[in-house]
Parts: sequence; C-alpha cells; structure tokens
Amino acid sequence: MAPIPKPPAEPQDQPDSYLGLPADRAERLARERGWTTVRSLPPGAIITMEYLSGRLNFEVRDGVVTRAWKG
Repeated sequence: MAPIPKPPAEPQDQPDSYLGLPADRAERLARERGWTTVRSLPPGAIITMEYLSGRLNFEVRDGVVTRAWKG
C-alpha cells in the first residue's frame, strides 16, 4: 500500500490580518505570504465545505475583504 501523502505546511499567517484591505491587495499579499490558492467570494456565496490545505478564502463586499478563513 502506498503511503498517505502529507499536505504541505500552511503559511504561518493570521486570516484576520486581511480584514479591511482592498481585495486585490489582500490577494497579492496572501500569495506573497505563501498561500497557494486564494479565493474571493461574494457575501452569502454557496460553497462546498471541503478543506484544502494552502487555500485562503476571502468574503468580499464592495471590493473590501470583510471575512477571511483558511481552507
């Protein structure tokens, strides 16, 4: 049986540090800090709940990050 792959370590970063930033600036900063996937969503978007290591999610209202979370 093949070994189970270990996911890469996530950046040591606090999602709350992106709150209030313009969405484009927040995405650029997240990629600079090592996030491999950055996803911007409108408020109330319906999304799947699977956890993806290395992904940072932003809820964006009027071009500004109002919520941020890992996975």
